[in-house]
Amino acid sequence: MRVLIVGATSGIAQVVVRLYARDGARLLLVGRDAAKLQAVAADAHVRGAAAVETLLWDARQWERAGEVVRRAREWLQELDVVLIAHGSLPQQAELWHNPVRAIEEFHITGTSVIALLAELVPVLEAQRRGVVGVISSVAGERGRAAMAIYGAAKAAVTAATAGVRGHLAQYGVRVITIKPGFVDTPMIAHLPRSGLIGAMIASPERVGRRIYRALQRGRPDNLYVPWWWRWVMLLVRAIPEPLFKRLRM
Repeated sequence: MRVLIVGATSGIAQVVVRLYARDGARLLLVGRDAAKLQAVAADAHVRGAAAVETLLWDARQWERAGEVVRRAREWLQELDVVLIAHGSLPQQAELWHNPVRAIEEFHITGTSVIALLAELVPVLEAQRRGVVGVISSVAGERGRAAMAIYGAAKAAVTAATAGVRGHLAQYGVRVITIKPGFVDTPMIAHLPRSGLIGAMIASPERVGRRIYRALQRGRPDNLYVPWWWRWVMLLVRAIPEPLFKRLRM
């Protein structure tokens, strides 16, 4: 099994790395923090990975996404599994009057993912097999005042991933859009742990294991984790816009 994981130092991705290491996979781990990346790689070695290589890449340099895919082809030869798991969740209040940073955040979470997908398409067309998992978010299903830029980026990721899925289906490649809700990682450190939000926070272990199982099976097309977010978002999307504005979600 040859596995490419982009954003390998994120809490969710680390769980997936450990599970594939246990399976004896050959892993290429991509991230922007050299020390964290080496720690994840060392842990994967200990857990039984057949081989582990690392690659430094900062998603702000989205135009260099092709280098990530070229390195993956050189070292892994073929791609059995790809997981794109990076992103940034800024506090929206810091972005309203800072358009330069707002666009940078959009590039990190949205543009860089789309660039990776665009680079992967011809590789997977030629390969005619494999599975790609892309971590989007339930935040991309409806624009919210509290997550305007993050939600817009994730909406773009969700739409792009769906388009790539439709295109690659004819080549025997499966593409999964992964939509977590609140996950207990540093990305949501600013959110309260009490009340309704606290009750909806899932552990990275739970989410990572569910993603791993989906990648192994190559389905479903859209994965909500935990599963009940599908129904939560159905309700959220049904709220009339005049009321939704007053809720200040």
